[in-house]
Amino acid sequence: MAADTPPPSAAPHSRGPAPRGDRPRKPRRQYVRKRKVCQFCVDKVDYIDYKNADLLRSFILDRGKIIPRRITGTCSRHQRWLKTAIARARNIALLPFAAGS
Repeated sequence: MAADTPPPSAAPHSRGPAPRGDRPRKPRRQYVRKRKVCQFCVDKVDYIDYKNADLLRSFILDRGKIIPRRITGTCSRHQRWLKTAIARARNIALLPFAAGS
């Protein structure tokens, strides 16, 4: 190393972690998320009936919004069928469009 350059440990703008003393690091637990599966695919559903309001009610919030598939775990095909069935059930007043104030 040249005499005019400071050693790497004395760099004025080091961005490393703050010193922790002599404590050993505790290993972090690995979080493994359980894979969500489409309940309609498991049950081998070919058609989501819009007249089954009890089933459809479990896929909408109390405010009337449809729960996204990343939360429910439904596949894209069944989520589209679910959206259509909920829209039909709303049009014939089996499900609410929005929550009453």
